[in-house]
Amino acid sequence: MAFSQLPSPTDTINIADSAKVHLANVSQALLNDPNGFIENLLQNAINFGLKVLAALVIYAIGAWVIKWVKSLLKRFFVRRNTDRALASFVSSLTSITLTIILVVITIGALGINTTSIAALLAAGGMAVGMALSGTVQNFAGGIMILAFKPFKAGDYIEALGYSGVVTELNIVYTKLTTLDNRSIILPNGSLSNGNINNFSQHDHRRVDWKVNVSYGSDIEKVKKACLEILSSDKRVLTADADPTVSNPFIALSEMKDSSIELVVRAWVISGDYWDVYFDFNEKVYSELPKKGISFPFPQIDVHLTKQN
Repeated sequence: MAFSQLPSPTDTINIADSAKVHLANVSQALLNDPNGFIENLLQNAINFGLKVLAALVIYAIGAWVIKWVKSLLKRFFVRRNTDRALASFVSSLTSITLTIILVVITIGALGINTTSIAALLAAGGMAVGMALSGTVQNFAGGIMILAFKPFKAGDYIEALGYSGVVTELNIVYTKLTTLDNRSIILPNGSLSNGNINNFSQHDHRRVDWKVNVSYGSDIEKVKKACLEILSSDKRVLTADADPTVSNPFIALSEMKDSSIELVVRAWVISGDYWDVYFDFNEKVYSELPKKGISFPFPQIDVHLTKQN
């Protein structure tokens, strides 16, 4: 301790004088009226004991109430099938908050002024909040995600410029595993405020292809060939088998510079999306030329004129 922090000789003398005065007053009161002094001392002890007893009762009742609230929350979360991470976070936050309030009330029951304690807790909470502003934002984002469930573990999503399967979802961050087996950690604060493309939320997905053929090709023949490829794939859904989807659709979409473009659409189960997509591309490349349908190359028509 630095010497500047030590009490000065004057302060020491004042403290000693104050203690002497207090002891002298107590001694004088004891000599003048010993019975009254003892009665007053007993009364103060009884009052303090009653305050301690009241504080213990308040604390016991408060602890029981906190336990009851936690049990009520647990039953509520089980009934609503709430995510385990969200349920644990809300229960812990509620328990900590109620415990702090109970401690302040218990201290107040002892006759201690709790104004300074409340001010200290408020200042401490503000300081912690400012220091952990980013973490608090992620907490809030995690609560929003866990509450509204835009995706769940096992879903294939695209968000914040990344895409992959959700392998872990907690209150602070979300972990994705990409198709090439990389782990991506996304903060829930940014994730909850950004666009999320969930490819797994629905049971069915529509697959879209663009097929380009040469000018002069028989469009009906191209349509028939593509429909035969789709019909031969049992993974392609039809309205007869599943009323929630539509039959495969093929139409001329654009006449481009070097080709005629047809759009092909079909519905599949979400898990079959990429397999059906790649298999159709391969079959189009191998089957259409067998039927006399050619694929175009980029070309430019050049006209030469003779000038005299």
